[in-house]
Amino acid sequence: LLLEKNFPFKEGILFFLFSNQIKKKQQEVVGFLEANKIDFQQMDIAGDEDNRKWMRENVPGEKKPQNGIPLPPQIFNEERYCGDFESFFSAKEENIIYSFLGLAPPPGTK
Repeated sequence: LLLEKNFPFKEGILFFLFSNQIKKKQQEVVGFLEANKIDFQQMDIAGDEDNRKWMRENVPGEKKPQNGIPLPPQIFNEERYCGDFESFFSAKEENIIYSFLGLAPPPGTK
């Protein structure tokens, strides 16, 4: 699903898609969100300059790589930056993924 260009964002988790070189990371994020029934929108940055610009502008400076261009997937909860794939993976491994995503955990989880 592509998020419409009109802002403000629909409620839910957002993350950005790019080329095939990061497809495995994207699939892991999507698979987790779908398996846990977390609503999300995917934003295509390969074919949409507005989405690419928004992502680059909304990743905090301290989270950008040295070249200044963050690579997807980048994860947001509406307009709040959650993190990149490595942060997502760490939060999942530490069982704090709902906190990472800025969501209330389902009963019986963290």
